[in-house]
Amino acid sequence: MPLYEFRCDKCDVFEVWRSMAEFANPAYCPECNEQGKRVFSPLMTLSRSQVPKKVSSEPNLVKIEREPKTPRVQYHSGPRPWMVGH
Repeated sequence: MPLYEFRCDKCDVFEVWRSMAEFANPAYCPECNEQGKRVFSPLMTLSRSQVPKKVSSEPNLVKIEREPKTPRVQYHSGPRPWMVGH
């Protein structure tokens, strides 16, 4: 649910959480109960210049301490091959 901002002539700006289907419904000030006017506030976006950049341009080296074990092969000996190892 988005947060909508409204301005009351007597008090000040107040915010109301409501569904997108209710965006056109009037909102009343929680302090004086006067109908507020909706304030347009743009979405917050980040430009590429605001995104933090990686400090180093070289890739990270990862050292594997030991080789992974090769899986053991299991053979079935019964009439149900899908029950290997049970």
